[in-house]
Amino acid sequence: MRGARVCSAHRMETDPLKLWERYRERATFHDEIGLTLDLSRVDFADDFFASHAEPIDNAFAAMAELEKGGIANPDENRMVGHYWLRNSALAPTDEIRGQIESGIAAVKEFAADVHAGKIAGQDGPFENLLLIGIGGSALGPQFVSHALSQPGGDKVKIRFFDNADPHGYDDNLAELADSLGKTLCIVISKSGGTKETRNGMLEAKTAFERAGLDFAKHACAVTGVGSKLDQIAEADGWLLRFPMYDWIGGRTSETSVVGLLPAALQGFDIDQLIAGAKACDQATRQTNIDNNPAMRLSMAWKHNCNDIVKKSMVILPYKDRLSLFSRYLQQLIMESIGKELDLDGAVVNQGISVFGNKGSTDQHAYIQQLRDGTPNFFATFIEVLAERPGELFHVEHDAITSGDYLSGFLQGTRRALYENGRESITITIKDVSAFSIGVLIALYERAVGFYASLVNVNAYHQPGVEAGKKAATRVLGVQLNIFECLMRRDGHPMSVDDLAIETQSVDDTETIYKICEHLAANGRMEKIEGDGRFGAQYTLPRMESDEFPLS
Repeated sequence: MRGARVCSAHRMETDPLKLWERYRERATFHDEIGLTLDLSRVDFADDFFASHAEPIDNAFAAMAELEKGGIANPDENRMVGHYWLRNSALAPTDEIRGQIESGIAAVKEFAADVHAGKIAGQDGPFENLLLIGIGGSALGPQFVSHALSQPGGDKVKIRFFDNADPHGYDDNLAELADSLGKTLCIVISKSGGTKETRNGMLEAKTAFERAGLDFAKHACAVTGVGSKLDQIAEADGWLLRFPMYDWIGGRTSETSVVGLLPAALQGFDIDQLIAGAKACDQATRQTNIDNNPAMRLSMAWKHNCNDIVKKSMVILPYKDRLSLFSRYLQQLIMESIGKELDLDGAVVNQGISVFGNKGSTDQHAYIQQLRDGTPNFFATFIEVLAERPGELFHVEHDAITSGDYLSGFLQGTRRALYENGRESITITIKDVSAFSIGVLIALYERAVGFYASLVNVNAYHQPGVEAGKKAATRVLGVQLNIFECLMRRDGHPMSVDDLAIETQSVDDTETIYKICEHLAANGRMEKIEGDGRFGAQYTLPRMESDEFPLS
């Protein structure tokens, strides 16, 4: 068997002049969106694109049908419309076109009123923004906020409830404790039934009430029309309700109200964010693969994740402001591509694992393994040409800046990896601006759509996520059964095995053990030690009736 570094004639070219020639051939320059895509360190054969002409054409055709309003998500019988968000003229109906345009107008009007103090908190103009959401309802806004935020320059300071971790809630609320009356909350849940988001909303509402504040006067909802969250917001008189639509998925929602509302409130130029995405859509809509960066990117993934070897994708942005890009892409790519079944119902177990940090931090972290360890990945370097605004500062010889070092580290790492048989893609943008962030978002959205067509999977549903939610609901149901059982026993302690039998949940004995240990660790159960690790008995703590676990 050939080793990882033994290559055919067209692979792992090391002659510098030939690599320069290959860069000239395989790098594409997309000046209209300020982006360069370099595939010169991806070792596909010279006829790679030509040999895949049919699946490439099919992917272009599928994308064209999607943009026309075809049912691109057959499992849920839904259209997929995130491309219409930045060019409403492409929407298949007047109704959808109106929804998009009115949504953007509502965002701008609301943000302007908040900034002008026309809409304010009970203690004065809003200074803080608490975004309550999870997954696509938080990852995109977090990425954009981190990329575009200016120290001391944002209209409001944003914080996130993006997990069901009570400690995380407490940390954020502690930071906001003295200014809750000047804090605006945005609760985002398309279905309105996401439990993590529901929990975050209840935690925030309780904190406001304890501070003597009316949560409704500080809250907005972004949710499906008629959802449970929509009903709560309407009944309680929240400030405003922004609609979400079934043709937008969470992981492709950053250019919808989900992403535009927090961005506008922070003072970012959402017109430029939309413009960047729109321009990239135009560049990646053409069917000439020589000039389509999204199709070329997806084909580089196809080369590295073929039927024989499936490699992980390592995202290496050489810019602090892009350090959350890998987290954003984890959901976009892994939730879209990671599927058990293809569109024909065959078991394929598709997927691309995504991880990453930032350069040059990685050169002091996991670059060692990337260069010398298991060659089970391909890298994507994100290069930003602009160093910093303002005057340059030289750290050496009155000629070398810190930015020069950063660029040198990127080029050196790229070379060191390639010399040891590790392939990489390099994406270069001019700067970190609202326009360029819109470009990156649209580039990867389109590449994911193309790749899904190339491997014949539905990129727009997430049955594995739903399975996890159902499993979690089952665990919580077991916990309620435990409480009820112990209540019936009136304080009589029971072992895990006894609880399993009594609740008719023998198949969930391990779950019962984990639940009891969790509750005991938090003072919500009393644990009476017995023989060995699993010999303990558990009972409910004695407390007033109004403090009982099920009250």
